[in-house]
Amino acid sequence: MDNKQINFNAARFITSAPNIKQMPADTGVEIAFAGRSNAGKSSALNTITQQKSLARTSKTPGRTQLINVFELSEGKRLIDLPGYGYAKVPEEMKLKWQAALSEYLQQRDSLKGLVVLMDIRHPLKDIDQQLLQWASDSELPVLALLTKCDKLKSGARKAEVLKVREAIAIFGGDIRVEAFSSLKGTGVEQARAILSEWLLQGEVAAAPVADEGEQA
Repeated sequence: MDNKQINFNAARFITSAPNIKQMPADTGVEIAFAGRSNAGKSSALNTITQQKSLARTSKTPGRTQLINVFELSEGKRLIDLPGYGYAKVPEEMKLKWQAALSEYLQQRDSLKGLVVLMDIRHPLKDIDQQLLQWASDSELPVLALLTKCDKLKSGARKAEVLKVREAIAIFGGDIRVEAFSSLKGTGVEQARAILSEWLLQGEVAAAPVADEGEQA
């Protein structure tokens, strides 16, 4: 495994964009965080970066209405996408968010990995499944974080993780599932290790590799 890890504590806010045209140049490597409005997305970002207020958390789900961009280092970014579902907002605004979300997912070349956050007590809603299927079809690796796992006892938590792992097998692709708790710090190290792997893979992919497989 790589012994090099990204310094997530160095994350800093760069910009909030209503669409991809307003985002930084489409170069380097980006990891996007997506999830239902009440899945604990902002809390997860704050916990992974060890910064209490990097991403705005709110008692009112659906506060993330723009694409928020955080830079870890030159050419390495974390993206907080608008929350989907649940939010009690006007339909017109909801459609605007959905458009920004799908535009980003389909057109952003620097997107190299997707973190899908789901409340461990209510995982795999229809829209979550659509996102996982899309990522698999697009050959984009996914880390599914089952958030708020402190709400379940250890046995129930493990059973839920296994159940979700079995259920996502139908999507194929590279999807990893981990229990996560911003409150207790459960799954934080695993998440950082996987994100580091994706962010550093971009560097390896950028370097030309001599193909010796053909020469026998």
